[in-house]
Amino acid sequence: MDTRRIGSLDVSVVGLGCNNFGKRLDAAATARVVHAALDSGVNFLDTADIYGGTASEEFLGRAISGRRGDVVLATKFGMAVDERRRGAHPDYVRQAVKDSLRRLDTDYIDLYQLHAPDADVPIADTLGALDELVRAGLVREIGCSNFNVEQLREAEKAAGDGARFVSVQNEYSLLHRDPEGGVLAECERAGLALLPYYPLASGLLTGKYRKGAPVPAGSRLEGRQGSGPFTDENLELVERLLAFATSRGHTLLELAFSWLLAKGVVASVIAGATSEEQVRVNASAAGWRLTDDELAEVGAILAG
Repeated sequence: MDTRRIGSLDVSVVGLGCNNFGKRLDAAATARVVHAALDSGVNFLDTADIYGGTASEEFLGRAISGRRGDVVLATKFGMAVDERRRGAHPDYVRQAVKDSLRRLDTDYIDLYQLHAPDADVPIADTLGALDELVRAGLVREIGCSNFNVEQLREAEKAAGDGARFVSVQNEYSLLHRDPEGGVLAECERAGLALLPYYPLASGLLTGKYRKGAPVPAGSRLEGRQGSGPFTDENLELVERLLAFATSRGHTLLELAFSWLLAKGVVASVIAGATSEEQVRVNASAAGWRLTDDELAEVGAILAG
């Protein structure tokens, strides 16, 4: 699999999102999914302390035991684990990283990310604590998530000579294009890697949800028709994108991944998985090199 850079880190262009671990998957199923990912060339594994009520980190740590050198390990802090463990205050940053290192059963984290901005703590204070972690060798690189352009610029200015964010992880897909409102350009200007999450728009871009067809029983979108991404407008767009991909011998899933990776600032597309087969399909979905004409046609479809 191709790799790209997040700061000093070489990561697979398809990453594994670990939000299902500890929630939909137990420890044994987690291990199977993780090993399938590594065996498929995926080396970038992204979790967070809140996933699975902290169980995601625990299960992931067990799964990579003996294979730590094969993994670029990313986790996040800042969203509420509980009422006491939350936010981006320096004291909590120091505690949160210790907790994550223990759960992950590792000596270092490759990419440690602030999960969301904390309006109650100056970003300079948070960055100072993160810089300490980098200098101590507990963290190799730092990143952020759910930041807008103004917040990215504030963080860049506040970093000074210390560690600075090398990545931003925001929602981005064919059906959710908010980063095109400024974050993409800011990544290009500042040399930040963009890590799209929800690249399949909660499953709408897998091709299994079709306009006028019943929602598959037991699927994550069952009962959610008309809410979230599951709108008539999006379903119509899915039909047009599916027709475009099929006419060129590709799947909608391949289009979803490859379109994102056509953006030079995108380092790795993070997608969750609940089975070994799903991991393998995702890992093989990034090989379509869309031409300029194809990108223009997709743009026209998205513009309506």
